[in-house]
Order: sequence, then structure tokens, then C-alpha cells
Amino acid sequence: MFFYRSKALFTFVHKIAPMMRLLFILLFVLNGWVLSAQMKYPKDFFQSPLDIPLILAGTFGELRSNHFHSGIDIKTQLRQGLPVYAIGDGTVTRIKVSLWGYGKALYVAHPNGFTSVYAHLQKFSPEIEAYIKKVQYQKKSYEVEVFPEYGELKVEKGKIIAYSGNTGGSTGPHLHFEIRSSISEKPTNPLLYGYEVRDATNPTLVGLYAYPLSEGAVVNQSERKVQLNFTKQADGSFLADKVTASGTIGFGFNAFDRQDLAANKNGIFSMEQKVNGKVYSAYDFETFSFGETRYINTLIDYEHFGKYRQRIQKCFKDPSNRLGIYKTLHNNGKIVVKEGVSYNVELALADIEGNETKVVIPVEGKKEPPRITKDLKKTEHYIIAQRPNNFDLGAAKVYFPANTFYNDFYIDLEKGEDTVTIHDNTVAAHRNFTITFDVSKYSEVERKQLFIARLDERSRPNYARTYKRNNTFTTRTRNLGRYTLTKDTLPPTIRPRNFKDRQWLNNYRYLSLEIADDLSGINSYDAYLNGEWILMEYEPKTRTLTYNFDDKIAQQTQCALKVIVTDNVGNSSTFESTFFRK
Repeated sequence: MFFYRSKALFTFVHKIAPMMRLLFILLFVLNGWVLSAQMKYPKDFFQSPLDIPLILAGTFGELRSNHFHSGIDIKTQLRQGLPVYAIGDGTVTRIKVSLWGYGKALYVAHPNGFTSVYAHLQKFSPEIEAYIKKVQYQKKSYEVEVFPEYGELKVEKGKIIAYSGNTGGSTGPHLHFEIRSSISEKPTNPLLYGYEVRDATNPTLVGLYAYPLSEGAVVNQSERKVQLNFTKQADGSFLADKVTASGTIGFGFNAFDRQDLAANKNGIFSMEQKVNGKVYSAYDFETFSFGETRYINTLIDYEHFGKYRQRIQKCFKDPSNRLGIYKTLHNNGKIVVKEGVSYNVELALADIEGNETKVVIPVEGKKEPPRITKDLKKTEHYIIAQRPNNFDLGAAKVYFPANTFYNDFYIDLEKGEDTVTIHDNTVAAHRNFTITFDVSKYSEVERKQLFIARLDERSRPNYARTYKRNNTFTTRTRNLGRYTLTKDTLPPTIRPRNFKDRQWLNNYRYLSLEIADDLSGINSYDAYLNGEWILMEYEPKTRTLTYNFDDKIAQQTQCALKVIVTDNVGNSSTFESTFFRK
């Protein structure tokens, strides 16, 4: 209908005078732009997913390990089991239950082209719970992912679809909530849709840094990154000490934002960098794509993060940075400082409510000899990022596909008989690389109990998924560090938590057991009641297995429970018990 009206309008415009025609076209385009802007993020279409005030533990675009946060984390008053409501009419398009990540997650497509996502759930509404449990029993697996037919599981705005929880990779009870495009699946900032979160607090500046970027560049007589001192001014802005520099330089900052009712250190929404009044770089967290999120490692100073676990955001863009979050870029945010010229650099750090922290950095172009020179550690191995690289480390071989890394660098490799060192955690890997150990010197019995482990800072082994084939063990990883072969000879442990053998459990709602493995970790588990497979939910954070009697598998008075748990090298334990129930 819009097409025919548009066609008629332009036919009419074509017949009138040129000046009037131009005016009509401008008005039409402007009207269309305004309507498009209003439709882009409808502010009165969706309701809140919770019936409590929205207080955030995490914001959209927040900097996380190897990714941007793709939603908002809503506090649930330290509780689980709060009703979660459909924010609009729609249909369930995806249900996923996993041990890590989003845990129990629900995806609802809405007729206006958006999909809402609810994660870390405790359980689903009765209809959805029955649907997913049927799948779990069919597949005999707690972890499942299904894509219901469109319209098969319809939901209504304001109706309960789930209950909040703490499943998956959550570190505390909360609701992870997203709004995505149903077509592109790009997440957008949920706070753009009219949700109210009390926030009148400016972002907090923690650290300010200057980077010499070009060959021969110097900042404050240093060829290395320099931390800058700054002081708060009467108007609330910050003024850095004067910087003397020459060559091409850039700036970075460490900052966080707080909402009014929460103490959490959340991410900022936007950054703008001006040089003598001209915008050199600007980005915000309106939206991003999942395909680019790992390039967060080029936005931050990854070497600094590896050493100090602090994320410095760069105001300049590296050549390997493919993020689409930038609104403005002049010379990729880099500043060419000329001798005798003064520069006024301004940073504006803002949250989504427009609360802003301003930072002024005076820069004077001055050539000075460096007192601190580059700390370039050269090794015998050099990585050219765009090429594949193979290395023989004695006990193992490592293969880096082309573009595993963002930049060329000298890599530190150490050979060993059972343990090899592959650089350290100050360099980010964008793609998986392969480590292959030769295990021909071990017997078949020994190989069954061996696995590849990554050693942490205390030399404690952490299981790396190990693919065993003949005389070689292989793992694929993005983590640099020390790797070794480790033997696990002990089976997992299983013990009941809320019942004893031959106990009457008439008024019990669930059975609970604790399972643990001290080395390679739990790989799989199965549980049977009177010989019939039952669904037990596994929560790795608390190491518990739980069976809900609502599943109604236990119909006999005397029930025989059998639980089998296997670790990642095949060591297995079996627990058996009898209980009674009417």
C-alpha cells in the first residue's frame, strides 16, 4: 500500500514546478526518515520482562572476555524464581538448555521484526517446560537445543513464560535480557526501547594513557605507553597534565559507569574524541554483530589486560580492528603531532542517559630524546599473522592457521619432553590453533588415562578437549600458555545430598546428589529409576544432580536408583540406592 501511495505521490510531484517539486521531495524524504527513526526502536511496544524495578548488574556492550555483552543483566533481588513475562505477543523460535553460557534460554520472535531473549532461567512456564522435557526424555539428555515450528508455541504479552534463575555461566541470580533483529540476529541495546533505569550518575574515569604509535614517536620522553595524571576540575570535568609528544600518537582510557541504585561497575555507552574541536573518533554501543564481537581484543589494549586484568579502551583504531561500532573516524583516531604546534584533545565518555564525563588533554608538539625506549623482546620465532605457521616443540607440534593473530610479533616458544610453552596470555588469538602431542612412547592403557592440559599460573592442570587418534593427541584452542600431558586415574565421586539408602521419601519434591571429579572433569552422566532413564539436571557451579519427582517416573513403592558418572578420560563411577515412596 505504501508503494502505490509513493508512486502516485511522485507522479504528482513530477508534474509541478521544479522548485515546488524539490520542496515536496525534501518533505517526503524527511517525513520518511522521521517515521523510520520512530520505527527503528519502538518505545511503547514492549513491556518489561520483570515486574520489579529494573536495576542492572550489566549493560549492553560491556567489555567481557573475548566478546561484548549482548544484552542487559537485570538484578532479581538476589533471588531465583521471579516470574519472567513475554515483552510482547510472539512465538517461541528457539529453546536451549546448556551447562554453561546462557544456561536455560528462551527466544521469542515478535511480529514487529524483533526477537527477545531470556537467559539463565530457572525453569520455563508449564507449557514450555512440558515441551522441552519431552525432547530431553526423547534424546536422553539434559542439554538440548530445539527450534519449534513458527506458531507452535505462541506467547502473549504480559503472560509468564519462565522464571528467573542462575543457570549456565551466571555468577549470581539475574535475568540476562536481549532484543535482537529477527532477520540479521544483531542484538541492539534494550534501553533504546523505552525501558527506564534510574541513572543520573556520570561515568567514572579510572585511568588515562598515551601511546606512541609511529616509528620514532615519543610521548613524555617515552617510546612506550605512558599513564597520564589528571585532576578533577570545578565543573566536574578532568584535566590531564600537559603531554609533550612528537610523531603519531593515540590515547586510551579505563572507565566504568554506575546506575543510581546499583554499585556494579558497568560499561559506558559511548566515546567521542575531539582534537582541536574536530571529531577524530567516536563509537557507541547501539548495536553490533556476533560475527565481529571477538574483535573486542583489538579495541582494548590486550597486552595490558593480560598483565593486569584491566581493560583500556583505545580511542584509535588498529589496522586489524574490524568492528562496526564506529560513528566517526578521522585518521583512525590517531593524532599526528608536529613540533611547535599545540593540540587540545577532548574525550567525552557517556552513558545511554547522556550523563557525560569530559577529559581534556593538552598536547604540545616537542621533539625530545626518549629516556624510556621500546621494550621489544626478540625471539628466534616470528609470526606473520596473515600466513600459516608451523612449529616443532619436541613433545608437541603447534599449527597456527593464517590470521590466527591480529598482528605480527615475536613468539616465545619453549620445547620440552612432556610440557611445552606457547608464549603467554599477553597476546590474543582470534582463531583456534592446534597443538598435537606425540604419545607413541605410552602404552595403550596409559593413553586411556592421559589428556592434554593447560597449566595455570600455579601449574595446576586444566582439561583441554583432547582428540585421541593412534599415536597422537590433539587439542584446538585460542589460549596461549603452557601445555602438558596429564594422567587421571581416579573416577568421579558420587554422594547423595538429601536422602539416605532405604529411606521413605513420601513428601520429597526432588532427589539431589553431588558429583565431582578432581582432575579431568565430568564428561557425562546417566541416571535410571527402576531401569528407566530419568532426567537429572546438572548444575556444575554447585556440582549437583537433581531429579524432580514431578516427572512421575517413580510410580512404584520401592524404587531402585542407579547413577553412572564418567570423567573426560573414561574413568567411571556407579552409585546405587533404594528408596520408598507412596
